[in-house]
Amino acid sequence: MTRKDMKTAAALVSLMAVAGLAGCASTSDLDALRSDINKANETAQSAASTADAARKEAAAASATAADAKATADEAKASADATAEKIDRMFKKSMYK
Repeated sequence: MTRKDMKTAAALVSLMAVAGLAGCASTSDLDALRSDINKANETAQSAASTADAARKEAAAASATAADAKATADEAKASADATAEKIDRMFKKSMYK
């Protein structure tokens, strides 16, 4: 082997070693990335679940508030009608 062939062979071996190490590093990097992606997906699913539960609770609270408002409106109408009757009765008694 000539000196030039030995330099070429050494460069080739060095290049293969670097490529091999880079391949191992990129595989571990990909595994770490996959792990991070899986964690992010789990977190997103958990957040979506929590948001869905919150929407259901908000809808139930809204329905309860609507029922309470309807009851309050009925009570106000009844109180207004009663107040009007009392006023009429008072005015009648004043004219007698």
